[in-house]
Amino acid sequence: MAPEEIKHLLEQAFEGADVAAEGDGSHFKVRVVADVFANERPVKKQQMVYAVLNEHIQSGAIHALSIQTYTPAEWDKAQKLQVG
Repeated sequence: MAPEEIKHLLEQAFEGADVAAEGDGSHFKVRVVADVFANERPVKKQQMVYAVLNEHIQSGAIHALSIQTYTPAEWDKAQKLQVG
């Protein structure tokens, strides 16, 4: 599976999301910034991402997955902290 495929699946699932995906083979890292994560616990956010990709995880196309989830406000704050 290619990172672009994962990015496309997540963009379809989370309308208006800013998605980044990288990796090779079956090990991937994704970052999803979406309004839908507002007021959700970190575990729930990850479960939402896993739900989209579960079929590919079960098939073995995705073996390892690192997930970062943010609301737009959380992402903005994280970006500012990295710069400063």
